[in-house]
Parts: sequence; C-alpha cells; structure tokens
Amino acid sequence: MIYVDDAKVLKHGYAWFHLVADSIQELHEFAASIGLSARAFHRGARHPHYDVTANQRRRALQHGATAISARDAVRIGLQAALPARAIAAAPPQPCLFA
Repeated sequence: MIYVDDAKVLKHGYAWFHLVADSIQELHEFAASIGLSARAFHRGARHPHYDVTANQRRRALQHGATAISARDAVRIGLQAALPARAIAAAPPQPCLFA
C-alpha cells in the first residue's frame, strides 16, 4: 500500500509531506506513476520516503494513497527499509559453487 502523511513541514515556502509505502519498490513505482521526480526521494533518510508538496499529496491521494499520521509514516517507512538493512548487515556467505 501507498501512504501519505500529514506532517506539513514548512520549508522553502512550501508545506511538505512524506510519501511512504510497504516496500521500497512499490514506493518508487507509485511515485513515478504520479510524475514525481527521483530527486524527491529522500536519500539517506532513516525511513525511505519521497518529500511531496501539498499539491503532490493531493495527487497521491487521488491516485489511491491512504492518508496517515506522520508517526505512522515513520513506522511504515522503517518497516519497508528492514529487508534492505537485513541484507546489508548480513555476513558474507561462502560461495557454494567455488
């Protein structure tokens, strides 16, 4: 599922919100489908998300995103990042074909 929060962070003269999803792949696919630039993806954030303006938030909601609280957005984003973190933190495995 795709979600957009109610954070309303004021910066650079705009109100900003966060677009998150249950998986990072789903997040990128949805963002592209509503015309978000890859630059809107907040790289290096603790929880993967796109920063979106109020107009982009409305467009996301019109295309099926679910409105949630900012707290829930962080929780969902952290859960979406868990598989990638687990892979990155896993110790190297010996090659079975060597």
